[in-house]
Amino acid sequence: MASAEGPLVRVEGLVKEFRRVKRVPGRFSAIRTFLGRDHDVIRAVNDVSFGIESGELIGFLGPNGAGKSTTIKMLTGILTPTAGAVSVAGRDPSRERKANAATIGVVFGQRSQLWWDLPLRESFRAVRDLYGVPPADGDHRQAELVELLEMKEFLDAPVRQLSLGQRMRGDLAAAMLYQPRLLFLDEPTVGLDVVAKQRIREFVAHANIARGTTVLLTTHDLEDVERLCRRIVLIDHGRVLYDGGLAELMARYAPYRELVVTLAEPSDVTVAEAEQVARDGPVVRLRFRSDRVRAAPQVIAAVTAAHDVVDLSVVEPRLEAVIARIYIERGLPEGPE
Repeated sequence: MASAEGPLVRVEGLVKEFRRVKRVPGRFSAIRTFLGRDHDVIRAVNDVSFGIESGELIGFLGPNGAGKSTTIKMLTGILTPTAGAVSVAGRDPSRERKANAATIGVVFGQRSQLWWDLPLRESFRAVRDLYGVPPADGDHRQAELVELLEMKEFLDAPVRQLSLGQRMRGDLAAAMLYQPRLLFLDEPTVGLDVVAKQRIREFVAHANIARGTTVLLTTHDLEDVERLCRRIVLIDHGRVLYDGGLAELMARYAPYRELVVTLAEPSDVTVAEAEQVARDGPVVRLRFRSDRVRAAPQVIAAVTAAHDVVDLSVVEPRLEAVIARIYIERGLPEGPE
């Protein structure tokens, strides 16, 4: 959704380099390295550009060491870019850190912003005071978040006694108490069980749709991305490999679906609409292009017309397989799979 005032986040030609003292081999290497003046330059982010419109929910993906965390640290103002430009709601994050902090919320799956020994309720009060949330507004927002994230039963427990799933819900609530325009989520479902993951995903979707909160999600759990994101930005070795729609990526690089058919009697299946790719007794796997209109119904109709079918199911392509291939090839594949 385009905005008259431009993107909420604008990243142009972003570069971040780190200098590391060059190690000197040989005798007394530690001392010689310490006293040396030579440095290696590590380019963690290399000419990255993208924009984020208000209300978007974007998956920011890449393997470990790709430059995701470094980019996010520049967006939050923790790091200053070596080159290029960053703006969040029209501000330079590193120059206007305090104003930027009031605009953004940050949740890290491996770190908590809650006070370890305080009850969760008191952590919320501290966050509200820190961000200057009026008491009446704070009470209303807190009550709403407690209900949405089902936290009432452990609201008075010290944070150190909470389970990982409970703490993650607390961190999400704390990040939303002051209603930030932009929410950074870094591995929000890591280590959580199936029920806790679903609760977190539902809350993130609600914040994005009902509240209009813009979300930048980094995760290695691609089910989070499949369920929440319509657009993804892929980054590797500090550069953007892909920036576009999730559906478009899948249509281009995983245009096939599979139909798994269980026949009454073992037999090969030959239909014009699909290709048989495997058979194990009465179970046959057929592959067909998913980008054609009514492809699945046509294949199913052709198979059931020619064979006695006991059971069948359509297997969708998985984002995980496409992303893994891109990571392995260090770039976008040359054509559809």
